[in-house]
Amino acid sequence: MELSIRKKNIHQHFNSLANDYISYRKRFSYYENDIVQYLNFFLQSDNSVLEIGCGTGNTLAKLLVTKKTGIDISENMIAVAQNNVPDATFYVMDAENFTLQEKFDVIIFNNVVGYLDNIQDVFYAIKENCHEHTRIIISYYNHWWEPILHFGEILGLKKKSPHQNWLNEGDIANLLYLSGFETYRTNRRLLLPVFIPILSWLINKYIAKLPFFKSCCLNEFIMARPLLSKSEEAVQNDYSVTICIPARNESGNIEAAIQRIPKFGKHQEIIFVEGNSSDNTWETIQQIQQKYKDTHDIKIAQQEGKGKGDAVRKGYSMASGDILMILDADLTMPPEELPKFYNAIATGKAEFINGSRLVYPMDKNAMRFLNTLGNKFFSKMFSWLLEQPIKDSLCGTKVMFRDDYQRLITNRKFFGDFDPFGDFDLLFGAYKLNLKIIDLPIRYRERTYGDTNISRFTNGFMLLRMCWFAMGKIKFW
Repeated sequence: MELSIRKKNIHQHFNSLANDYISYRKRFSYYENDIVQYLNFFLQSDNSVLEIGCGTGNTLAKLLVTKKTGIDISENMIAVAQNNVPDATFYVMDAENFTLQEKFDVIIFNNVVGYLDNIQDVFYAIKENCHEHTRIIISYYNHWWEPILHFGEILGLKKKSPHQNWLNEGDIANLLYLSGFETYRTNRRLLLPVFIPILSWLINKYIAKLPFFKSCCLNEFIMARPLLSKSEEAVQNDYSVTICIPARNESGNIEAAIQRIPKFGKHQEIIFVEGNSSDNTWETIQQIQQKYKDTHDIKIAQQEGKGKGDAVRKGYSMASGDILMILDADLTMPPEELPKFYNAIATGKAEFINGSRLVYPMDKNAMRFLNTLGNKFFSKMFSWLLEQPIKDSLCGTKVMFRDDYQRLITNRKFFGDFDPFGDFDLLFGAYKLNLKIIDLPIRYRERTYGDTNISRFTNGFMLLRMCWFAMGKIKFW
């Protein structure tokens, strides 16, 4: 009885709110626009989006996608929404009991979780509308703001809302987990939720992104995805694999790479891309292709440009495998570790696997001291930038699905062609695609042939420039 009374009160409140829609929208446009701006950063134009508790459709109207669906308990709200967003589909439906025979790429809860009678039931119900790559995006008030918002209602600065549950990030993440989802990223935004010329721009664009101030922001965002329960045994023959090996002055490592790569996956394709070598690397690659043509699927190419990033793009453009992998030709990342990367991505533990050399002890001369310091610095920087733990941003081995890489290519214009290494092009692209990124610890070995192609100081300054560039594109926008 108590729940039905509460639901009736909420229903009446939102019907009343629909009647005051125009004045309400004008008053809170700055706050709402920040939420929409953040959502649009992670949405792709071809995504299908469902918003739970869509209200008057103001959020859906501003999302840069072509297929939009909204549900809400209020008939008056939906009537306004249909006029506001004529190209969207709307349903009058109770979130706890809704049934739609459709799967969506993204499901959004925009400041509605606190009004649900049984949050876990709703999370459990939407599983029927998820495929394995569906993203759940939840925006919610920071519970520390409860007295401030209540005071704003008393002063008439905020529309009065019915009583809601004030949960923290941990509460919501736990409810998601109990319902079959995993949280993989959280974020907070908007320290000053009203528009004051210059001051709002300065505080929300810059100060609110800094560590201490970020914890005080009003809006919390939680990203989640369905939990997958695939076993390693079940996926051994599910996917084909392309292993791209950029090689410059690595003649002595070419045959060793072929001999040391284990067999895994449904089919294995190896692509050598030679780039501007001063030794006989290209000749060796051609000889190895012929020598192993009966036992290995080997493709070869020479890059037209310069840098590892250009070589990887060349190799990936030739790839046919479901999963794309990079293996540095110096073999300091042991090829024997590659099946671990396959198992991690094939079982759904993540959609982008980043090798990490900074967990296990290294061989004595595997990495010079200044290189180690640089890697540790950039790991902190990129964990902050990408809002997921990235311990070793410069490890050469990175793994993702080819379908995701194709989507990354279409987003590349957002960041531009600025990365000669290729590591940051892939990491930034994976972030923009809202992929779950995890580190996979590897043993980093000393070179047995040749010298490193990396200049510590020249490349170090270039990486700093990339971080500065990325801050403007990812953090301070």
